[in-house]
Amino acid sequence: MNYTSNDLSRLVIKKALFDGYSKKQVDGLLAKIIEDYNEMNNSIHELKCQISTLNEAIQHYKVLEESLQHSILVAQHTAEQIKANACDKAKNIVDEAEIKAQKIIDDAANEARKIQAKYEQLKNEVFTFKTKSEALLQAQMDVLRQLFAE
Repeated sequence: MNYTSNDLSRLVIKKALFDGYSKKQVDGLLAKIIEDYNEMNNSIHELKCQISTLNEAIQHYKVLEESLQHSILVAQHTAEQIKANACDKAKNIVDEAEIKAQKIIDDAANEARKIQAKYEQLKNEVFTFKTKSEALLQAQMDVLRQLFAE
């Protein structure tokens, strides 16, 4: 039986014949109080052990939480770096493609100019050939006319 403070305040110990308390009743009461205190001490010890175990678990989870938070920060930083690197790489690819495209355009323009120059040269050569051929034919026609005119 566990005594409460109310039980102890209402407790009445009978007096023995010679105006004293009954030793048997006092010894029984003390034995029960000692038993209650032992139970309370055992309960307190068990609760302290549970508190210690729970505090260790809390500490473990705090360490785990800190580790996870650190991992998240590292992952975020890594993701940002990867994103920045990808953007840089994409920009470099675009820049290289633009440079190659401009080179292709420039090469094509140079080739077109060369072809145009070659065309003009051939056109002039054809004109020169035509002019010389006409002059030669005219000269031969003149020679033939003089031969037949005589």
